[in-house]
Amino acid sequence: MENKEWQTKWTERLSYGMSDAADNLVFQVMTTYLLYFYTDVYGLSAGDVAVLFIVARVADVLESILIGFMIDHTHSRFGKSRPFFLWFALPYVVFAILTFVTPAFSEQGKLIWAYITYLGLGFFYTAVNSPITSVLPTMTQNERELTLLGVIRQFCGSSVQIIVGVFTLPLVAFFGHGNKQQGFLFTIILFGIISFILILNTFFHIRERFTMPEIAHQPIREVTQMLKRNHPWIVISIVIFLFWLVTAIKNQTTIYYFKYTLNAKDLVPLANAFMFSSLFGVLLIMRLTTFWHKKQTMFVGMLIALGGQIILALGVYSKLLPVLFGGIFVNSLGHGIIVGLVSIMIADTIRYGMSLGIQAEGILAATDDFGVNLGLGIGGLITGGLFHLSGYLPNQAQNTQTLQMINLNYVWIPLGLYLLMMIVLSFYSEETIQSRTRSVK
Repeated sequence: MENKEWQTKWTERLSYGMSDAADNLVFQVMTTYLLYFYTDVYGLSAGDVAVLFIVARVADVLESILIGFMIDHTHSRFGKSRPFFLWFALPYVVFAILTFVTPAFSEQGKLIWAYITYLGLGFFYTAVNSPITSVLPTMTQNERELTLLGVIRQFCGSSVQIIVGVFTLPLVAFFGHGNKQQGFLFTIILFGIISFILILNTFFHIRERFTMPEIAHQPIREVTQMLKRNHPWIVISIVIFLFWLVTAIKNQTTIYYFKYTLNAKDLVPLANAFMFSSLFGVLLIMRLTTFWHKKQTMFVGMLIALGGQIILALGVYSKLLPVLFGGIFVNSLGHGIIVGLVSIMIADTIRYGMSLGIQAEGILAATDDFGVNLGLGIGGLITGGLFHLSGYLPNQAQNTQTLQMINLNYVWIPLGLYLLMMIVLSFYSEETIQSRTRSVK
């Protein structure tokens, strides 16, 4: 029977949620501005950056599996997931700062530096992010409490996503005084220090309470067999990949659209401010899941995101800013519902795996970072690759083909991906999870 008692207090809940805020301070800068930083500030070609992104994401996919394996084979007095916050917080912040250092190397030297720092950042991001998901089902056995913890996590993460979107470029201008290299570096140092403090706070205040020692450290062969049978995990893994693919493509293209199509780069912070509606989406989850299952709630989020993308398309082609900003608002509302449910549904697949006789929260939680990394990598490849093929030249007026590619990335590819996400989600069987996990304590 499910435990109806609530096991966490508000200090622990908020500390858990702030772990995602900590990671997002760096992660959202990387997702939204790193392509722009590499091409327009650091001076790398769009083609080189596209290759870097796909190489980094392939490495990160492998690293997600490695970190998941490490979590599942960790024996410590702090638990399996929790010590990763302590071990990897400092290296994560150090590599975040190094990624935005701009040494005066040759063109080849700059590219090598970008590979070393960005690949290192990807590894340590996975090391501090995977435990956020893997630790969740060990904190409580109460399903509503799991949902609350997931909502708090995503509310904190989405809040920071908005803060980064709105304040990064103004901070770059404030710290740089016209020197974008200096501006980006000082901004990431500020974000990195805050991130380090918040990650350590999570380590000190959360607890792993519920594990099943007899099935907690299984051989990789047994874990692999469980993964093949865990169909809900396979489906949600594909959904996560598609979500981060569309997020990467849209976020990376935003600054190019406003800079080169509208000739209004200063409007980027204002446009990103309309993403605050994602917070409403996250908060709606607790209400919506009282009368809908999580799958149905996520499907509603996808419908809202699709509707917002259609409104955004109308704004793009009419060049009416109120319509464009309205599309961003509606789309972000749907995004909040989708992403807020991700870690909660992964926790369900972890519990489902336990009902199959394997507690492998590390490997199963790696889905989140696996999907993030693969989605960002392919998204970066698509965006940077299409720009390169269209003849993109940084800090110059773009040709007609490049402007068309910007619209393709900002409008049409996301529309297709939202539809594909909805089709994939239809194969998720929540009833199967519920029928089996009722017996898992």
